[in-house]
Amino acid sequence: MSLPICTYGNPVLRQKAVEVMSIDDDIRALVKEMFETMYKEQGVGLAAEQVGRTERVFIVDIAAEGDVGDDGQRENPTVEMPLVFINPKITGHTDEVQVGPEGCLSFPDIFANVERWYEVDATYTDLNGIPQSIHAKGLLARAIQHELDHLDGVLLVDRMSHVKKATMAGKLKRLVKETKKAL
Repeated sequence: MSLPICTYGNPVLRQKAVEVMSIDDDIRALVKEMFETMYKEQGVGLAAEQVGRTERVFIVDIAAEGDVGDDGQRENPTVEMPLVFINPKITGHTDEVQVGPEGCLSFPDIFANVERWYEVDATYTDLNGIPQSIHAKGLLARAIQHELDHLDGVLLVDRMSHVKKATMAGKLKRLVKETKKAL
């Protein structure tokens, strides 16, 4: 069963996620429903806050054709998708950054160029309770940073330039109004 997406203006999106203490049936069911929701909405990542939950959990699934760098080569050829990140932390990053377009299921039809580290190292626990580490580049690194922002209450609008926010002000206000009306 897919879950409703919380859109900009919903207070849960600003909450800092709480650490998952044990991976139980509730967490497994949440992850299953998050995947169903993400696939239905055609996203590449989804954080628990986006479906109204506050556990430190996010998921990512990037198709092989989306995992290609400027040189036409796969950037993360050994990473098996999809990924479930429980209690994730970025443990390192390169100095190199990339500016690229980002969208967000909580901001329908809104896109902005966002600066992110090009490569990140992260640790997390998988759905089987096994500690994992990952070195990610390109879109995968971007997705990890974007979803981790959600777990910390940081949203796409917070990463937009002042100019972009000003040009999107009408759309953002309308989205907040629609969200609050639906709550």
